[in-house]
Amino acid sequence: MKSFMTAEQIAHRTRRAVDAAVHAGRAQGLVVTDARVLYDAFSVVVHLAPAPVVARVPTVLPHYADLDSVSGRQRAELAVTGWLADRGMPVIAPSSLVRREPVRHDGFSMTFWQLIELAPAAAPDYVANCGLIPALHAALRDYPGELSFLSAAEPQFIEDGLRMLDGRPELIDRTDLDRARREWQVLEPPVRSRELFERTFPGVDLQPVHGDSPAVNIVAGVDGHRYADFEMVTLGPVEWDVVGVGPDGEAAYRHAAQRRNMRQLDEDVLRFVTAVGLLRGIACLALAPQLPMLADALGGMLDQWRSTPFAGGLG
Repeated sequence: MKSFMTAEQIAHRTRRAVDAAVHAGRAQGLVVTDARVLYDAFSVVVHLAPAPVVARVPTVLPHYADLDSVSGRQRAELAVTGWLADRGMPVIAPSSLVRREPVRHDGFSMTFWQLIELAPAAAPDYVANCGLIPALHAALRDYPGELSFLSAAEPQFIEDGLRMLDGRPELIDRTDLDRARREWQVLEPPVRSRELFERTFPGVDLQPVHGDSPAVNIVAGVDGHRYADFEMVTLGPVEWDVVGVGPDGEAAYRHAAQRRNMRQLDEDVLRFVTAVGLLRGIACLALAPQLPMLADALGGMLDQWRSTPFAGGLG
């Protein structure tokens, strides 16, 4: 049974990630004298001061992830955000001071981003942020690059996570795990197959979407909002980007979409992607040994999941 990392082990991981970012930044010509950690959870996010560059170094990853798979996802993120930035969309853009590609050092693969000046701290308004998502979807619709279908659902991650949670009653009890596995048997086929998804939900169009809760990943800069963190960018239904926002958030999205003459949210698809998103959250419990805070942070999500229809009503 894999034990939980200690605070000392996590601090060591963070120091390694910061050192890797500093060395990689300097190798690309940046002057770095005062690296400062801005955020440390699934990734270590480092301001490579005094350069106006932020490095993001993924550190908490599933056991099967290797540098090639991490770099592949990062290339898609850089391509999409770079394309949006080049067209004037308010995103946190890839840094113009380094090459627009992932960089590897000391077993990490990292990306480099523009440092922005944040607005004075205030509680984020996630409902208002939901009203900004249709503008992003409208812009992404024209993205010409190739993206994988529903890669943000991470079917391998869900499958492996549920398997690794077997025998971990401190993370999830047997009854819940059995239900999660049965739900995945129903939900997995249309997650893995675009053809089956389109047969299951006829007439629902697919397009590039953010992939990772854009309402949470909108940053308030002094010059206005910025869309950020496209690590999970994917081809999918727009409903994927409103999973978990609640009725008020859905209403804000619908209102903004209507103003743009965009398709309204499909209730069947929304139930399906919500069910998949909840299973992905449960699978995240398997990462708790690497990030112990997840054990408590995901407790409320388990309560929400238990109150939902089995497999979103699909099965």
